[in-house]
Amino acid sequence: MASVNQQPPAPSERTIDRSSSVPYYQQLQDILREQVRSGVLRPGDRLDGEHELSRRYGVSRPVVRQALAGLHRENVLDRIKGRGTFVATPRTTQSLVRDVHGLWDDVNALGRTLRSEVRQLVVVPAGADVGHRLQVPEDSPVTLLERLRFVDGEPWVYTVSHVPFALAPDLVRKDFTTQSLYHVLREEHGLEIVRSDRAVEAQRADPALARDLQIPAGDPVLKLTSVAFRGDGVPVETFVAYHRADRSRFEVSLTRAPADLPPAPMVRIV
Repeated sequence: MASVNQQPPAPSERTIDRSSSVPYYQQLQDILREQVRSGVLRPGDRLDGEHELSRRYGVSRPVVRQALAGLHRENVLDRIKGRGTFVATPRTTQSLVRDVHGLWDDVNALGRTLRSEVRQLVVVPAGADVGHRLQVPEDSPVTLLERLRFVDGEPWVYTVSHVPFALAPDLVRKDFTTQSLYHVLREEHGLEIVRSDRAVEAQRADPALARDLQIPAGDPVLKLTSVAFRGDGVPVETFVAYHRADRSRFEVSLTRAPADLPPAPMVRIV
């Protein structure tokens, strides 16, 4: 008779239940996923090979492959060609529609740390592209803030921001190593951002960007272009950010408009 104090098996001790109607591959997925959630397997840990997993859990290698493929699609595992299968580092999530805030707020909400290495903080002419986004003349002065940003010490995103100089002329004297640009604009200049138009596209990392993000040249990055506006429709800031595709994801919230309203125009930020 089992003791009333008997503890349930630890995640690492779970086995395939051969009397269950749940497919073996799904059971193995559940076992491995629980090991990741409980900390038995940690981000960056290398999983045993297919042969060892097959032997340990008493299933065929095709079952193991199917289980690992499913966890890879869920972003629980990463496959690195020539090296093996590893527990994935959790991605930082940013909302594109639901809320208007910056990376600092997203990372802070997850209980993680964000640090920036400031590459440039200078006043420059807007130029054609930035001038178009900020709705200012090409020769209008803007503050350029260029940062390599780290989440928990790992390079995550390279960001190039521009703010009209007239709106916040003292930005070049600020230390943005740990400060949020949006917080400075709001708390010190009364620039409350109420809307942000954002566009996402995929591209390959050139050698310089790959070196900064510590990824192989040619790996995919997610390019996020944004223009932020205050309540009267005046652009306050624009940025282009290059996110590591293996560390970031973007969430979008969609709402169906009433049938009697015309569709909103699709804005393309270039």
